[in-house]
Amino acid sequence: MTFSLILFYVLAAIVLFGALKTVTAKNPVHATLYLVLTFCTSAMIWMLMQAEFLGIILVLVYVGAVMVLFLFFVMMLDIDIEEMRAGFWRNAPAAGTVGVLMSVLIIMILLNPKTNLAAFGAMKDLPADYSNVRDLGSQIYTVYLLPFELAAVLLVLGMVAAIALVHRKTYNPRHIDPADQVKVNAKEGRMRMVKMAPVVAEPEAEESGLNQSEAEDKA
Repeated sequence: MTFSLILFYVLAAIVLFGALKTVTAKNPVHATLYLVLTFCTSAMIWMLMQAEFLGIILVLVYVGAVMVLFLFFVMMLDIDIEEMRAGFWRNAPAAGTVGVLMSVLIIMILLNPKTNLAAFGAMKDLPADYSNVRDLGSQIYTVYLLPFELAAVLLVLGMVAAIALVHRKTYNPRHIDPADQVKVNAKEGRMRMVKMAPVVAEPEAEESGLNQSEAEDKA
């Protein structure tokens, strides 16, 4: 077992741990941070597979931009965690069904002879003048042009949905309108002084008797 293989297993274990904690974390901020850990470790796996450009793009785009913005949105929005967790068990069967279907599709792809990883053989060292950007661009804009365009459409739809969610009208009891504060007249009872009679606490009988007995003992 080589050092690269050991490093791959360690990074893969960290990716699985981060993905599991992202789904099971109760706090959305913690879930976002675990997702950042997953993306960073995935970038290391890309670099281990000699795909340095994809690893750098994964860190710059997803971790440096998308996850930071998502983290700010999660922290700024008033999210009721208990309300979100209330429907967990109600939606658990549907989520489990989707997870099983995705697992079946992934297994079918891996068992397909055309996608058998053993057929590719061992990874060979690439020459010094090899360019990941050139090969990636040629594959995207020739072979995978239609999936690339569909992914771009999905990203635009996600952006529109995020804007619609941010600009929706929600009731926030902690919101204060400055215009209403300016309209308030101080003479109409913003603050009212109430006069109360002073109250003097009388010493209890037991304390007075105790003090008298102590004085007699001293005498």
